[in-house]
Amino acid sequence: METVYTHGIWVAEILQERTSHLEKFWLTVTLLGDPKAAFLLVFPCTYFISKRTGLAIVWVAAISEWLNLVFKWMLFGERPFWWIGESRLYDKTNQPKVHQFPSTCETGPGSPSGHAMVTAAVWWVVVSSLGSFIYSRTHSWVISGLPYVLYVTLLAAVGISRIFILAHFPHQVIAGWLTGLLLVVTLKSTVPEGRPLLFFLSFSTGLMLSALILNVALQQLGVDIYWSISLAKKWCSRAEWIRLDTAPFSSLTRDCGALVGLGLAQYWKPGGWSLPWAPRALSLAVSSMGLYHVNRLPLPVKPQGLFYSLFFVKFVLVPQIVMVFVPGLVHLLTHKKKKD
Repeated sequence: METVYTHGIWVAEILQERTSHLEKFWLTVTLLGDPKAAFLLVFPCTYFISKRTGLAIVWVAAISEWLNLVFKWMLFGERPFWWIGESRLYDKTNQPKVHQFPSTCETGPGSPSGHAMVTAAVWWVVVSSLGSFIYSRTHSWVISGLPYVLYVTLLAAVGISRIFILAHFPHQVIAGWLTGLLLVVTLKSTVPEGRPLLFFLSFSTGLMLSALILNVALQQLGVDIYWSISLAKKWCSRAEWIRLDTAPFSSLTRDCGALVGLGLAQYWKPGGWSLPWAPRALSLAVSSMGLYHVNRLPLPVKPQGLFYSLFFVKFVLVPQIVMVFVPGLVHLLTHKKKKD
């Protein structure tokens, strides 16, 4: 693996050197590829166009990120920003000419890339649905294939951005793409539309317990499950770039919270609100603003149990805002307006 890692650093060095003028672009792309963007951005945008596709986004995003966490705990992948120092292959005379960014210092293991895996899974749901819709209207394979071209472009951009900022090695990005695609092919036909609340509560509990059992089992085997957090803190350029919301348990609580929220939303309003296109657009705008402020809510990082509990609640609220609260309010206002 030493050769693979060394070549990965070389690729990152070339990217930073030759595309330094695109730094802001790569940083923006890596934010769009963040797994939480699937819940906060892709989900509301798709839900108000196609409810089933919106539900599929949450379903696929949650399971793919949970599976990514399991893979990371078992594969022990290094990250470039700490491997450079830990490898002891570089001294002052041959240090690679690379630098870190605010998004670099993630604290979980590196393989496979979560950004690449979740992006590959979530956006396949979007482009396959869009491609099918376009083909039903045009009956043209060429035109309906355009979303897939954009899909490949997006995957490439997200992958390059992760290598550029030293968050992942190239082989970790490729592994993320492949696992994400394989997973979504399996999951897309299993969208839990109309399932009872008990299904979501049970499934979310199952994901949480299975991850905790794996965590305990690895520790019983003598594995330091927190090894990556220690290395991230040791080699990150700035202490403030280490964020608790990038820790492995944060992704776990996000996924479980989103699934519980999805179940609650379908429980409160089975089938969702039926709105014309104009109220849907208004609902999307208001939902987006609401999710923006929910995401920016500062959470106490100590004690960590409180942080994870509130982080869970935050993502329980996401489907409620998009599927129940905002569309219900818009329906109430537009319905009254029609009556008047």
